[in-house]
Amino acid sequence: MTKESLLLVSCCAPCSVGVISDLKKQGVNFTVLFYNPNIQPESEYIRRRDENKRICNDLNVPFKELEYNPKVWKKATQGLENEPEKGRRCDVCFHLRLKRACEYAKENGFSRVSSVLGISRWKDFDQVCRAGKQAEAETGIPYDCTNWRKNGGLERSERLAKEMKLYRQSYCGCKPQK
Repeated sequence: MTKESLLLVSCCAPCSVGVISDLKKQGVNFTVLFYNPNIQPESEYIRRRDENKRICNDLNVPFKELEYNPKVWKKATQGLENEPEKGRRCDVCFHLRLKRACEYAKENGFSRVSSVLGISRWKDFDQVCRAGKQAEAETGIPYDCTNWRKNGGLERSERLAKEMKLYRQSYCGCKPQK
């Protein structure tokens, strides 16, 4: 990478589209990273990945996918299966994903990492930021805690998702427990 460059972790197209669109308009040098071993089943993972690719292609934004290995996520979150949303399982999941993103950023010359993982009203923004800062401390790659919800960010993403007819999944990340 040359000059300042951002690696933006994306969980899904509906959450990401507003941020990606805004960063593109601002002329930010960035790449979208899709690393979500928590998404199951694989058919759901593929559908979300492909929607992310579609918006990146439409907006002419670089897209990178890392390995899909749900066994890594299952091992990391073992024993936390019954944790509620925003519980300890989310701490572990966010850290796993953001640390891997920071490692990728370091290996590939990105100057910082941010994510849209906290844009959803179903997620705890501070929890995501703590995981990102932990990953930063472990890798030396700065984690940018921009709160993309602010200034109408979530609403903009929701509006664009509807306009672009993006696939909207029925659950955020890991499959809800029955």
